[in-house]
Amino acid sequence: MTRVLVVDDDPSLVRTLQINLRARGYEVLIARDGRTALQVAAEETPDILVLDLGLPDLDGISVLNQLRTYSTIPVVVLSARHSSDDKVEALDLGADDYVTKPFGVEELMARIRAALRHAPTDSTGPESTVVTTATLYLDLIDHIARKDGEPVHLTPTEWRMVATLTRRPGALVRQDDLLREVWGPSYENHSHYLRVYVNQLRQKLETDAARPKYLLTEAGVGYRLNAEI
Repeated sequence: MTRVLVVDDDPSLVRTLQINLRARGYEVLIARDGRTALQVAAEETPDILVLDLGLPDLDGISVLNQLRTYSTIPVVVLSARHSSDDKVEALDLGADDYVTKPFGVEELMARIRAALRHAPTDSTGPESTVVTTATLYLDLIDHIARKDGEPVHLTPTEWRMVATLTRRPGALVRQDDLLREVWGPSYENHSHYLRVYVNQLRQKLETDAARPKYLLTEAGVGYRLNAEI
């Protein structure tokens, strides 16, 4: 199911978009300020953002600017600003479309569909990778994980960690690189996140989490995925 992150602090507009998006089969995530939007975008990996520029904390342009340092997710901007300068700035920063308020719901839905159709895909990246070992099967396209033939549930964040590690199988991925890839650039000093999530992954994927064979730690430096066993 396609996941749409709606970023707006207007409760009535959020409610309207939520109803209309769900009626069309989308899963809807909500953020009412910029910082929450960046956190949800990093942790939940939505397929598209509908982003208002007039947010109570960070300006929507700042959110877009930070988002584009690590993500190519499609963004449809909503704004009451009609100035061409605002539109040019948003589009130059990587917005896929710009819709001025007030707008028709059907028009917005059409623009969301268009942005999703034009979203970049990378068939050679980690999303096309299947990892198999003596005990594990990990399909990064369809998010299917099995250990000893039994299904294992991984969260979106755990899948992003696995995907980042499989880009360079067997190679060391430094802590700051892993944090930036999985959570975004503002999380590079949050190394405790890695310890928590690597431990969770070991509990789910390793035969003996206390003696890991696949998710290996280089103390104080980073992690590597050993998929050759």
